[in-house]
Amino acid sequence: MEVYAGVDVGGTNIVCGLVDSSGKVMHRIKRATEAAKGPDAVLEKIAAMIEEAAVGYAEQSGTDIAVVAAGIGLPGFVDPDEGIARFAGNLGWRNLPAVQRLQARLNLPVYIDNDVRTYVYGEAMYGAGKGFKDVLGITVGTGIASAMVNNGKLYYGFRNMSGELGHIVMEGLSDPCPCGLNGCLETFASASGMVRQAKKALRSGEASILQSWFPEERLEELSAADLSRAYDQGDPYAISLMEQAGALLGRALSYAVPLVSPELVIIGGGGALAGDRLLEPLKRELYSRILPDYREQLKVVTALYNDDAGVTGSAMYAKQKHIGASV
Repeated sequence: MEVYAGVDVGGTNIVCGLVDSSGKVMHRIKRATEAAKGPDAVLEKIAAMIEEAAVGYAEQSGTDIAVVAAGIGLPGFVDPDEGIARFAGNLGWRNLPAVQRLQARLNLPVYIDNDVRTYVYGEAMYGAGKGFKDVLGITVGTGIASAMVNNGKLYYGFRNMSGELGHIVMEGLSDPCPCGLNGCLETFASASGMVRQAKKALRSGEASILQSWFPEERLEELSAADLSRAYDQGDPYAISLMEQAGALLGRALSYAVPLVSPELVIIGGGGALAGDRLLEPLKRELYSRILPDYREQLKVVTALYNDDAGVTGSAMYAKQKHIGASV
């Protein structure tokens, strides 16, 4: 049985899966990234996980399998043509020849791309976007990024740098962003941005049920899930915070929609877990700021396979590239 390996690499965890030619995840494993050990250690872990997944699935299923190719979704700026991880801040990588090293280690074709692109590719082709031609995907997590799939193909832009929606500077925001700008969208509307805003407000004495849940000595434990929990209990501050974040996302999307004219927008990452708490203010703001000709047909949904989209997309990206290379 021929399968493709898909690997989703994050700053905290690496998820590796085996995916059949139809896009079904057959087997998956998850391990800590341990980026502090350096790029060589992380690349070795990726290779070892692919081998472990192949052996584990073969033993579990009693099926002989062959891994045809591997696709790796990496954070940051990636040059998929040269196979180089140009810059991944949360991994500490710069100009790393990832494909060359992994192919030498695994003795099979390896293809890399930005992790948001592979995630959106998986959702667009096999998840919530299946059957749609023009799909814009947004991941709302530690940061905010996007990717566009048109007729089954990813859009890259000059220097492969398209999609950095989180670094649009928004009117009314002023917090410094690690990118060097001030007031970037993701400083407020990402999952980590909302948590950061909440901590700042609570330290300033903001009235909220979160004050009793997280006194000063426990404030660092506050998570995005806690904001949703407070929202569901009717906490005015949590409701206001998520309304503002959703509206900011909608406003940013109102800049993107006229440029690429998608028929579907998929919200993924941790933001998808917030559901309508974010989506309702997002859609209100978005639809109020775009022409009726865009608004009447545009759908906004959450990701269907939020956990597996990165694995599926990476594997199917590898399939697409491998078949193309073989023709």
